[in-house]
Amino acid sequence: MAKASAKTALSRPITLATWNINSVRARLALMDAFLRQHDPDILCLQETKVKDEDFPHDLFEQRGYAHRLIHGQPGYNGVAIFAKAPVVLKEKLKLAGRDDRRHIAAELADGTILHNYYVPAGGDIPDAKKNDKFAHKLDVLDGMTKWSAGLKKKGGREILVGDLNIAPLETDVWSHKQLLDVVSHTPVETEGLLKMQAARGWVDAVRHFVPPAEKLYSWWSYRSPNWELADKGRRLDHVWVSPQLQDRLKGAQVIKAMRGMEKASDHAPIIVTLAP
Repeated sequence: MAKASAKTALSRPITLATWNINSVRARLALMDAFLRQHDPDILCLQETKVKDEDFPHDLFEQRGYAHRLIHGQPGYNGVAIFAKAPVVLKEKLKLAGRDDRRHIAAELADGTILHNYYVPAGGDIPDAKKNDKFAHKLDVLDGMTKWSAGLKKKGGREILVGDLNIAPLETDVWSHKQLLDVVSHTPVETEGLLKMQAARGWVDAVRHFVPPAEKLYSWWSYRSPNWELADKGRRLDHVWVSPQLQDRLKGAQVIKAMRGMEKASDHAPIIVTLAP
């Protein structure tokens, strides 16, 4: 892969998509439909569930994503970044000391660093003493808060995307009161995520356009057969930008229609547009 200049200014707006695909090989037809319809410049995936040597590159090559950075493992987790213009692999972080393939970062042509995260779900019991998965999730969140504070000191241009597995606002879930004891919306998680956001001054790109008073979701459980009618969703997927990029935000949307497709992921993709 040719290395891009870190100082090359972007010449046009770019569209950036993030999606927890919940097994990329199981959803190639779904992915193809999305790429044909929306054709983002950059695509970030989480939960690819495939080791690197078995990744299905052909579809992405055919759709024009000549630059592909993958960080996977068999059966679970896994993250990837695809781009039509050159990008440079920046780093692959271990979250809370575990090498479970939940982060990958790329440098874009203008020097902006794009971080793609898949935060642990945390299991079903919201008690760190009784549930190691929940304890690990909180450890990851604490580490990301310290990481964000470090980025603030550097003052660079960064984008953070991914399935953060936390719905921070009351309007990010279908029922704030009923989900207070449910993993993804417990106070320790929501307060922790907002603390992490404040540590860098991250700007919530989607809420930049959709008022916080308005309900907004990106995930609907497979357990609900009438998911669209019931609309018991949660906003677990996020796109954040550093303050230096806030003025470049030009649009954001959750592509809910993809949740209703055949063999859908339980997450919907999010697309954000950035001006040059």
